[in-house]
Amino acid sequence: MNDIIQTIAVYALPIIFAITLHEAAHAYAARYFGDLTAYAQGRMSLNPVRHIDPFGTIAIPLVLALLSSPFLFGYAKPVPVDFSRLRRPKRDMLWVALAGPAANLLMALGWMALYLVMDAAGLDEVYFFEVAKAGIVVNLVLFAFNLFPLPPLDGGRIMTSLLPNRFAFPFARLEPYGFFIVLGLALLNLLKYWMIPVVAAANALLSVLVSPLKFLLT
Repeated sequence: MNDIIQTIAVYALPIIFAITLHEAAHAYAARYFGDLTAYAQGRMSLNPVRHIDPFGTIAIPLVLALLSSPFLFGYAKPVPVDFSRLRRPKRDMLWVALAGPAANLLMALGWMALYLVMDAAGLDEVYFFEVAKAGIVVNLVLFAFNLFPLPPLDGGRIMTSLLPNRFAFPFARLEPYGFFIVLGLALLNLLKYWMIPVVAAANALLSVLVSPLKFLLT
């Protein structure tokens, strides 16, 4: 029981930040490109309460903790975007979709930098290092998962934006079935063939980006 409480204590803050900023980034990008739907509903906010989904934000991470899962993650209420209101819907869809994963990648970079700063400062509190490591892992996992190229995930919307119209419209019709396809891939342990290389590539990129700070601190 103590291990579960400790895991929740370590992962709670990174998960809340990860999903809140992910959804707020979608809302901000949508507003920038012309759709005020999310803004009008108060979703362009850093207040976690506006983005919390009782099932995805609370129940799923709690169940994963109780099952002693090595990773904890969840999701927030999806930001409402009316793509028809974007100035150039097919093109701008890409940037709106990309905003969420990009926010996760930047947060992973921030947690990585924080870890290096705490280490250089000689901080002797293990908990803070565990939270920083959790922040890196959670954001990299969300980054990779959301980029999976199947609607309704962000990667699917990016793919729809990039494909020629004759392929994009039939591809977009997969959206009602996308969740079940991804769930099936996960249950068959096939999703790892996407997740592992994407997480590894993103982690390598962040290691390069943070290397000047690491050099300065050492």
